[in-house]
Order: sequence, then structure tokens, then C-alpha cells
Amino acid sequence: MSSKPPMRDALVAAAFQLFLERGYEQTTIDDIVALAGVGRRSFFRYFPSKEDVVFPDHERCLADMTAFLSVSGDEHEPVQRVCDAARLVLRMYNENPTFSVQRYRLTKKVPGLRAYELSVVWRYERALAAYLRGRFAGRRDGTLQADVIAAAVVAAHNNALRSWLRSDGQRDAGAEVDHALGYVQTAFGHPPAQPAVEQRQDPEDVVVVVSRRGAPMWRVVQEIEAAFGRD
Repeated sequence: MSSKPPMRDALVAAAFQLFLERGYEQTTIDDIVALAGVGRRSFFRYFPSKEDVVFPDHERCLADMTAFLSVSGDEHEPVQRVCDAARLVLRMYNENPTFSVQRYRLTKKVPGLRAYELSVVWRYERALAAYLRGRFAGRRDGTLQADVIAAAVVAAHNNALRSWLRSDGQRDAGAEVDHALGYVQTAFGHPPAQPAVEQRQDPEDVVVVVSRRGAPMWRVVQEIEAAFGRD
């Protein structure tokens, strides 16, 4: 994967510096290019609009997700596969936690950015659903299943991602997302393997068996075996 052009990085850095200092609405594209030391044409070479500079890596991530799903084979369990595809989005956010937290705070304040973000999330969901529709082709309710599972994956991922962002990137993002996606796998696919729980025996565990006086010995033995859970 090629590295991002330095000018692109400079535009993003300049934009967020101004957003934090002046506010998003008060910052113009002319302000951004002036601080970055480039012309307007250079800005539009990388970003179609001011909103796009807030989400500079989503196009790359969507392309990575589409490529990841396109090389999937029949050996890949489909629900697990879309969960792994969603983790690519987390990886993008986790590459620069400080920037991700700043963007989260900014997006919360600006309704237009929230609407833009929803459109981006919808594109991820459509990519997941398209893959699942192909895998579930011929199934009864295959399209319905694909759409429901894709929506569940996105909802679980976003819930965990927001939890991580609200912690200012201090919590374990991978663990948060794995936990949330585990619900999706349990509901729709093969549940993730759970670690074996070692049975502990209390050395002072005592079993008391009460039997009727005069009961035959075979009955007493049977009651003792039942108390110990033996057939």
C-alpha cells in the first residue's frame, strides 16, 4: 500500500489545526490552503469538499475492505469474514488515535459532519451486504439475511468504536471490537471459541446423604452415587 502524499498530509494537518482554533464552520478552504502553503487547485486534487478533509482515509479503507472481501473463498465462513473486514476500519482509526479522537469530538459538534459520517458508514454496510448476498445466493431469505447481518456488524463495530473514542483512545480498541463482534458471530455464524474453564474442586467439599433407617444397602449406595453425580 503506497504512502500518502506529503501535500495531502499537510492539508489535513492544516485543516484540523484551524478547526480546533477557530471552529469548523468558521474555517474556509482558502484558510486551509493558505496555512498549508498550497493553492486551491491542490486542495481539490485530493479532497472534493471541506467535509472530505475531515475523513481523509475512508476511501482507502473502503477500497481495502472491498479488496479483502473480493479475495474471499468458500473456505471462509461468511459471518467471520465480514467481521474481519470490519476490523480493517478499526485498524484505520487506531493508526492515529489522537487524530481519531479529535475528529470524533469535531463530528459531534457539527451536524453536517455527522450526516456525512452516516453516508460513509452506509457505504461500508453496503460493501459487507454485497459480499454476503453473493455468499447467500440461492438461500431462502438470503438477501434479507445478508442485509441484517451487515447492519449488525456495522452496529456492533460502531458501538465499540465510539466507546473507545469516548475514552480518548485509552481503552483497548481491539478487545472492545472483538467483544462486540462476538455477539454477531454468536447470533448469525459460528460463535468464537471460548477458553476452557478449569473445574476447581474444593478440598473441603462435603456431601451428606440422608437415608431411611433400615433401608437396604444397595439403596444407600445408589443414593450416595446419585449425590456424587455418578450413573
